[in-house]
Amino acid sequence: MINKPDEQLQTGDNEQHPGMQFLIFAAILVGALIFGNLIGGGIVAAIYGTKPLLAMVSMDVTTPHFANALWIIQITGTTFPIFITPVFFSYVVVKTPQDYIKPSFRIPWVLMLLVLAIMLSSSPLIEFLSNINEKFNLPQWMRDDENAAQKLTDVMLQMNTVWNLIADVLIIGLLTAIAEEFMFRGVVQTIFMRWTNNQHAAVWITAILFSAFHMEFFGFLPRLLLGAMFGYFVVWTGSIWPAVLAHFINNATDVILTYLSQHKKISINLDAPQIFNNTAYIFSFIIVLFLFWIYRDIALKKIRVQQ
Repeated sequence: MINKPDEQLQTGDNEQHPGMQFLIFAAILVGALIFGNLIGGGIVAAIYGTKPLLAMVSMDVTTPHFANALWIIQITGTTFPIFITPVFFSYVVVKTPQDYIKPSFRIPWVLMLLVLAIMLSSSPLIEFLSNINEKFNLPQWMRDDENAAQKLTDVMLQMNTVWNLIADVLIIGLLTAIAEEFMFRGVVQTIFMRWTNNQHAAVWITAILFSAFHMEFFGFLPRLLLGAMFGYFVVWTGSIWPAVLAHFINNATDVILTYLSQHKKISINLDAPQIFNNTAYIFSFIIVLFLFWIYRDIALKKIRVQQ
């Protein structure tokens, strides 16, 4: 079953109903998140005392060791649980990791180049959706939560040296991409594929959950599109790695641009609401669709040959 496209998965492959699988997976995830945060809090308290932990509640980023404590909580309380949950579920609960986290590398490598081209070409389209999202009349508490989350993100993205940049690219770019793709495009999308028996429904339901999981309401639409793009990368190949690469490119690009902006290496205002114009939005949409068509065609032809 290696490299089997998601559209061929059948609910009967596993005796557990997909709804029950989803509940089990969610329970494991919640438990892992709670345990991870307790471990992270214990590590922070042992090293720095309780002040940084209390500062996180009050959002006092000026507290000594706040950034270090935040990184510890992020890795132990979020990144590691999100990674270990799909791995545990795939290997221990359903015992078919090749179907759930899809670790096969048996894909045409030209697809990875197409993933790179698609991600670079989609930047104007992502900006367009971001601007639409910003115009939504959402409750003030959502804006407050967004500002609080951005405040923490700014702390984590404060990079004084090249080594800080490398660390952020590896953790925020690579590790986060692997963990989140294993969870969403790996396990969650597979569960909904079995549940709905419809690859498009599975991709978009997973994309909605992916965007909602981040709790960043004014970035919901662009993250929804990214989640759908990642989903189709996996559906048409049966491998998680094109989605991991796309996710990494998205995250790492943000990190690198932030570093360059902080050190005055580029003059682009990353907080500007509009960098691209309407023509760029239209061309971005057309190019992304065309590249996706090529990606799908190559992926499905390769799979038919292997069968």
